[in-house]
Amino acid sequence: MVAEAARKLQPCGGVAEHVPLEHVAGRVLAQVLAADDDQPPFARSTRDGFACRATEAALHQWLAVAGATHAGQAAGGPLPPSSAWEIMTGAPVPAGADAVVMVEHVERDGDRVRLAAPRGASAGDNIVARGAQARRGDALLAPGTVLGPAQIALAAACGCARLQVYARPRVAILTTGDELVPVEAPPGPGQIRNSNAPMLAALVTAAGGDAWVLPTAADTPASLDAALAQALEADLLLISGGVSAGKFDLVEPALARLGASFHFTGVRIQPGKPLVFGELPAGEATGRRRALPFFGLPGNPVSSAVTFLLFAARVLGALAGNGQAGPRFALARLSRETDRHAKPGLTRFLPALCDFNPSAEELPSVVTVPWQGSGDQAAFARSNCFVVVPEEAGRLDADAIVRILLI
Repeated sequence: MVAEAARKLQPCGGVAEHVPLEHVAGRVLAQVLAADDDQPPFARSTRDGFACRATEAALHQWLAVAGATHAGQAAGGPLPPSSAWEIMTGAPVPAGADAVVMVEHVERDGDRVRLAAPRGASAGDNIVARGAQARRGDALLAPGTVLGPAQIALAAACGCARLQVYARPRVAILTTGDELVPVEAPPGPGQIRNSNAPMLAALVTAAGGDAWVLPTAADTPASLDAALAQALEADLLLISGGVSAGKFDLVEPALARLGASFHFTGVRIQPGKPLVFGELPAGEATGRRRALPFFGLPGNPVSSAVTFLLFAARVLGALAGNGQAGPRFALARLSRETDRHAKPGLTRFLPALCDFNPSAEELPSVVTVPWQGSGDQAAFARSNCFVVVPEEAGRLDADAIVRILLI
């Protein structure tokens, strides 16, 4: 349901920005990146060695060294018959040559070389032909591509000093609860510091959004109404807390007063079961030109993080122009037995620590972190993933291959 809703979203109303290449890391491309020339623009050597005709080199006869070219020089040649051309990695191959033999594979005697027996040579050896990677005008990257090091290098190779990228979605983060105090304030009896707001802000930023942390709302209808009125300026709304079934869980009624549509009000997972997903309508009631998607996240920190990673990140990605966003999973080998300790019918997500540097040919090794439930921030801080326990599993045995949700 979340994926279907995300597919209908437009990236922040189609707004785009032109950003210098050095500042586009993590942004989402809003244009087609096309090759401004053939890539490579000339036949290029991939090795230090000697450009030659493969049929001549394969005879293992002496070839005269007719010239030399290093990277940055124009192509030499044409290559005379029964000759070789000294060449460096990245240099253009001289006309007439169809192979490059590696310098460590030849014998040299003054101004002549020959391929050492029994090595052979074939046309195309150690040469990247002109246009082998792309032709002028080819579309190399499509809109919606997240820009990382490889994509930035490609843009630079195409001469793009600036790129058109989608604007970052503005994500309102509203934490609720009378028990919350600011991070810098000493908590009184029954109070706790507001840790969810900075955590969610970090998750939003990592997922490509612009985090907008609102003042904490008290557990009263008036306070929630005022906070929601302010949040209507956002592209996505995340509400932390107040979505369970308790006496002071007032978020859903407050959303309903604004005409909210609820796609669902619970999921079969632990932690994170009371998740709410819906949208506030466009129109006079909200003063918006388009609907505002929202998630009511559980108030416990681990629950809030899990539900963001599983669900909210996909909608945020769609608003950022990244249609491939969403939860990231991998496989790992469980290092010790893990008991389920939960009601059947719920998929569990257990804080875990994965060693992503296994020995050769081994899967990463993962171990669950002892924790005291979804409010255990210390256990969460010692984790770098969640082990996924399927709803039908009574336990996971040591050495079992498991899915992990990456943080």
